Amino acid sequence: MAQGKSKRLLLLLNDAPFFITHRLSVGIAARAAGWEVHVAVPFETQAVARIKAEGLIHHDVPLARGGTNPVAELKLLAAMKEMGLPHDIVNIHGGACALGHPIGASGARILVTLMAALQKTGGKKGVAALCIGGGEATAMAVELLH
Repeated sequence: MAQGKSKRLLLLLNDAPFFITHRLSVGIAARAAGWEVHVAVPFETQAVARIKAEGLIHHDVPLARGGTNPVAELKLLAAMKEMGLPHDIVNIHGGACALGHPIGASGARILVTLMAALQKTGGKKGVAALCIGGGEATAMAVELLH
């Protein structure tokens, strides 16, 4: 690493409360080890206050696209109701229940759907995420430059 450059860690999640319960300890440990810790989550929630209180840097990602599991989509609807999340920023073109998920191409479909939604809404940043199974997941942050 070049002299004068700080070590930086980006933790990108679709859900700030999940970050608090499952990844906050990682961020705190990294900060204690001298890393500048950035946390990107798509929704401003009470959890964001905790993220900032721990000295971590919060970045808002206003549009997220996630979910390839119909059961998870139903849980998403319940979570949206509980958290008061507006429908106009979550899966605005539908999730797995509406669009399906082609075998071997779920990630591509989710990413293209997110990019189209950003273009349609004039958005610049978004997160595409999906579960892999067995408790694993993957995500990609996107920023449109044009």
